[in-house]
This record gives sequence, C-alpha cells and structure tokens, in this order.
Amino acid sequence: MTDAVRPGTSSASEQIDALFRTHIAEFPDFPIPGVLFRDITPLLRDAAALRAVIAHWRTLLPEGVDYVIGTEARGFVVGAPLAYEIGAGFVPVRKAGKLPGSPAGLTYDLEYGTARIEIPEGSLPAGSRVLLVDDLLATGGTAAATLELARRFDVEVLGASFLIELAALGGRDLLPGVEVSTVWRIED
Repeated sequence: MTDAVRPGTSSASEQIDALFRTHIAEFPDFPIPGVLFRDITPLLRDAAALRAVIAHWRTLLPEGVDYVIGTEARGFVVGAPLAYEIGAGFVPVRKAGKLPGSPAGLTYDLEYGTARIEIPEGSLPAGSRVLLVDDLLATGGTAAATLELARRFDVEVLGASFLIELAALGGRDLLPGVEVSTVWRIED
C-alpha cells in the first residue's frame, strides 16, 4: 500500500516524484531501437498510488471543465478517473474506424505516414469548456491533432494536461496558446 500524497504540502511534488520513480517501469529499445518506453502499468496496478496521483493531478487543473477529452488508449485510462475526480464528463478520442455512426475526424501526419483520430459526433456541445488529457506528451503530434479536432466543435479549450512529459522532445511547442500542465516532467 502506498501512502497518499497530500496536495498543497511543500513536499507534494517530492512525494509524486518518488511515486513515479517506483511505479513507472522502463523498457529500453521499445517499441523501436533508441526509444526508452515508460510503462504506467505498475502505477495503475497500485490503487493507493493511482488515487494519490489523480488527487495531486486535480490540483494542477483549471476550474470549470465540462468535459475531459482523452486520447486512445492510455488517455482513456487516466482521463476517465480524472474526469470523475473533477466532476466532468469524459469524451474519448479514438483511432479511425472504432466509433459507430458518423464521427468527426481528423487525419494528421506522423513521422512515417499518417493517422486518423475521431470523436463521437455530437459529444461536445458548442461552448463547452474542455480539457485535453493523455498519459504522455512527447513530440506533441497527437496532442496537436486532438486540439485541432476539438476546436472544430467550437469549444473553449481550457488546457491540456499529461501524466508524463518528455520535455526534451518539445511537444508543448505544438500547443501554442494552450495552458499545459504535467504531473511528472522528465527533462532529459
């Protein structure tokens, strides 16, 4: 069992750092050589640690969020409990072809090709205040595409928040004018 982090205390960030150092598994050269994959499964497995992280994360977020928009797949895993914690609805952003009906979509460029993301049609009423959430901010391509797609619904984007940020990859640079927060920022 993990001790809870007390948000607002002077040592809350140190407690979160310790939680991440003990609850994030690292896999070198996955999924390709040269990449250090950080797996959040150990954090998700520890109920007390997950509760502590979600409670701390809440303190980093803007007030008045109507909907949390979470990106497939781990954005669902962290976005849904975060939405619950702040009293907001949750809207999934899925890979193409995973939603019924006529979802709204956006095709965007990847390093080696393209990808398409979709949001269920009618799930974001105009004027809604939304927060983009995902587990990881790396190069920022998926986050930027999610931001562009969300804005097509004529919503107010209050910010984008990530469990982990790989700062050296510059992902937040692709989110100009958006308040970005991260629970655990890795500088190197």
